[in-house]
Amino acid sequence: MPEPEPSAGPAPHGSAAAVPDESAAAVPDDSAAPRPPLTPSARRWRRAGVTGVLCLVFLLLVSTFVMQPFLIPSSSMEPTLTAGDRVLVNKLAYRFGSEPRRGDVVVFDGSGYFGDSDYIKRVVGVGGDRVVCCGKQGRVEVNGEPVDEAYLYPGDVPSTVPFDVVVPEGTLFVLGDHRSDSSDSRDHLGSPGGGMVPLDTVVGRADLIGLPLDRSGSIDRPDAFAGVPRPDGAHG
Repeated sequence: MPEPEPSAGPAPHGSAAAVPDESAAAVPDDSAAPRPPLTPSARRWRRAGVTGVLCLVFLLLVSTFVMQPFLIPSSSMEPTLTAGDRVLVNKLAYRFGSEPRRGDVVVFDGSGYFGDSDYIKRVVGVGGDRVVCCGKQGRVEVNGEPVDEAYLYPGDVPSTVPFDVVVPEGTLFVLGDHRSDSSDSRDHLGSPGGGMVPLDTVVGRADLIGLPLDRSGSIDRPDAFAGVPRPDGAHG
């Protein structure tokens, strides 16, 4: 018969009894210890950094979709705008079905027909208008109505270049207020596009002068075109 297995008991002296492996004991993970709280100064700097980033994102969105600043590089729009003025251009002015009106000051992309740059000029004729210079009174006429351009640079005549054009639909006829120092629709009558500005190149309407502060203020549409009839002969 098989011999019975000996019962478990104390290991005799010198035997290979199991000994706890101290090298495998759990070691506290210092990296998981809670971080010390931020000091008030550090919290303020962190809040300031987050606020700064949010402000930059907000300004970028506003500049892209709502209001964009432009620097006036020349005297072609004097006295309304002078070189060095910084204007704010309303990019939503013509986004929801409305179109530029006579007298508006607009910024447009002149690439391909005016030059590879953005330009700022005053709208004198819209689609369907007949614009003539100069009429019997020595003024620009729009649809047969003389226009009293009080915004012209002092001493300038309406134009030293005669013209008689009908503005195609979907385009604008634009002139600078400083006629003797402006390259505008008159100078491109023989170029592709006939000097007209396509509506889809208009960036927006210049609404405000932001800087310098002593010239800051709104850029209002003048009353000069109030009496101009529509191309079909009706007024308004």
